[in-house]
Amino acid sequence: MEKEKILIVEDESKIARVIQLELEYEGYEATTARTGKEGLRLLEQHEWDLVLLDIMLPELNGIEVLRRMRSAGDVTPVILLTARDSIPDKVSGLDQGANDYMTKPFKIEELLARIRALLRTRQQFSQVDKPNEDVLTIGELSLNEKSYEVKVQETVIDLTPREFDLLKFLMKHPNQVLNREQLLSAVWGYDYYGDTNVVDVYIRYVRKKIKNVTATEYIHTVRGVGYMLKVEQS
Repeated sequence: MEKEKILIVEDESKIARVIQLELEYEGYEATTARTGKEGLRLLEQHEWDLVLLDIMLPELNGIEVLRRMRSAGDVTPVILLTARDSIPDKVSGLDQGANDYMTKPFKIEELLARIRALLRTRQQFSQVDKPNEDVLTIGELSLNEKSYEVKVQETVIDLTPREFDLLKFLMKHPNQVLNREQLLSAVWGYDYYGDTNVVDVYIRYVRKKIKNVTATEYIHTVRGVGYMLKVEQS
């Protein structure tokens, strides 16, 4: 079985080495980069299963590396590492497409647990982006694009066309924070000039209908940013 590849972009050599050794001990293939530019070069040259990305990096900071990744269409899961327990850092990172973050100092056991969770999620969503798949499946939730049918296991959820389009867009971008403007443009169209609160209203509708048939949380609110679809057992 091929080892999962993790890139560590961290300028503090001792921290980078400790993380690398722990990951290798756990059976991963781990590579380190000490600057933002070096990290970006490795991201462009190789495929990775996950990236650990420090925010405070020389040459190019972590947020800019992340922004360039996502702008280039790279959806590799990213966990941000930051020495500052700062809300703006976290919000900025999530807004640029980070999947998770950890504040230094952290327990290596917690980092490993989050890595395992993200890699499981990546495997779970691996079929979602196949262009010829008519059915999107995440956890027990499935959406058939052709029949317009949404199910949790075998229970059908009755959605309006707008609710269906909203859920479909969320399911096509799993484990990714989407802000209201992105959702408005995708579901209501670029020429929509109404109240952006309509997104919150429809998120509430869809969330309620899903909760009526399962205790599993799918749609999550990221305060100050937007919404994310991921599986989380209650």
